[in-house]
Amino acid sequence: MKIDHIALFCKDLEHMRQFFIDHFSAISNDLYHNPKTGLRTYILSFPDGSARLELMQRPDTIAIDPSQPNIGYIHLSISVGSKDSVNSMTEVLENAGYSVVSGPRTTGDGYYESCIIGPEGIQIEITA
Repeated sequence: MKIDHIALFCKDLEHMRQFFIDHFSAISNDLYHNPKTGLRTYILSFPDGSARLELMQRPDTIAIDPSQPNIGYIHLSISVGSKDSVNSMTEVLENAGYSVVSGPRTTGDGYYESCIIGPEGIQIEITA
C-alpha cells in the first residue's frame, strides 16, 4: 500500500503549480476544469515517481492559515536526497523570498531537514 496523492486547495493555482515545477522538478498534467462546479485542478508528479500532489481551486474555497497549527494538514515533506541538497534547496528558496522556519538541522529523531513557508503560507519540509 502507498499514498497515491495529496490534494491542496489554493488561491492562486497557477502560481502554486509553477512553484513546484521550478523548485521541485514537478511535472504537471493539463488543467482540468469542471465548468459546473468551477473546480480547476492540476496533478503534479515528481521525478522519482512517488506520491503525487493535486492542486485544486474552486471559487468558494475558504482560506485558513496553514502556517499556523490546525487540525489536519500541517506540512508537506519533500525528500531531496542528501544533506547538501537540503542546504542548497533551502538557500535557493530563501533567496527567492520564502521564509525559513527552521534548519537546515538534524532533528531529535535523526532527520536532516529544513522547513520553509511556501506560496500561500504552506509549510514545506525539505528532507535529505
